Amino acid sequence: MAVSGEAFKAVTKPENHPRSETSKIGVLLVNLGTPDGTDQKSMRRYLKEFLSDKRVIEWPRAIWLPVLHGIVLNTRPKKSGALYDKIWNRERNESPLRTYTRSQGEKLAAALAAHPNIIVEWGMRYGQPSIEQALQRLDEQGCKRILMFPLYPQYSATTTATVNDKFFEALIRMRFMPATRTVPAYPDDATYIDALAKSIERHYASLDFEPELLIASYHGIPQSYFKRGDPYPCHCWKTTRLLRERLGWSEDKLITCFQSRFGPEEWMQPYTDKTLEKLAKDGVKSVAVFNPGFVADCLETLEEIAVGGAEIFHHNGGVNFTHVPCLNDSDEGMTVIETLVRRELQGWI
Repeated sequence: MAVSGEAFKAVTKPENHPRSETSKIGVLLVNLGTPDGTDQKSMRRYLKEFLSDKRVIEWPRAIWLPVLHGIVLNTRPKKSGALYDKIWNRERNESPLRTYTRSQGEKLAAALAAHPNIIVEWGMRYGQPSIEQALQRLDEQGCKRILMFPLYPQYSATTTATVNDKFFEALIRMRFMPATRTVPAYPDDATYIDALAKSIERHYASLDFEPELLIASYHGIPQSYFKRGDPYPCHCWKTTRLLRERLGWSEDKLITCFQSRFGPEEWMQPYTDKTLEKLAKDGVKSVAVFNPGFVADCLETLEEIAVGGAEIFHHNGGVNFTHVPCLNDSDEGMTVIETLVRRELQGWI
């Protein structure tokens, strides 16, 4: 059907269309995930979803699934539940990761309050609230543009990529699909490096001893993943190097290690636990460990490092051990999140 010139001008006049600044924009923060409870049923449900992810375990399904269902899910839930119980937020009856991620979302919303058209939600790759649930909430509030932020400074297919997978999988089921953007990894971002440095300096100032060295402990990945092209270790080494330069430290005062290995494969080395053991046996008396790859404290930082790492170091002759908290919802941590979000929203706000 032909449209007259006057009619065309009428419908295309700026005042007849909402400006992009006034249309709803969603910002979705996504972290790894959390079980709903420390009981065996909750842990089994969480571990099943997590360890069934082909991005996390790349073994052939015919080999891995019998192992997962026949061995892992019958033994690991009880053990993992006991570990989570040590760090559980009793007041809210939830994991610290959920507590911090919620707070990050609330503080980001407050920081962006000058833009009432921006709505902030948060979700988890595994567990609740799911990415799909968070996306549905944004859709119900009229968000037709969405910025999704995988909360991982260093890129890995096991983290950033699987969050993207789940996000776009949820979009596939939407009739009216929003315009989308995703925040890229930021291992060398100046704001992030500066925030890490400030948090370390503040923590060191609170100590009654001086650590002889600081271990940057990142979650590991199998060496085979790296050999197949995952850039994650390179991103970790780069973060450490830039942080070392920012602090003005020598190479032997800040080192990179990898933690949380699982299964029989060789993972990226050096291993954090083995390094702590060796340092103590070699006569090092005071160390600090921090986790620059985690934006919020969780099982891997609060239990594996702050508790388990300390036990290993002390058991082998070490004296002073300290764990530097993650950036969490601190002023420095929120500055990083807000800076990256504002950068990626350019053109939309």
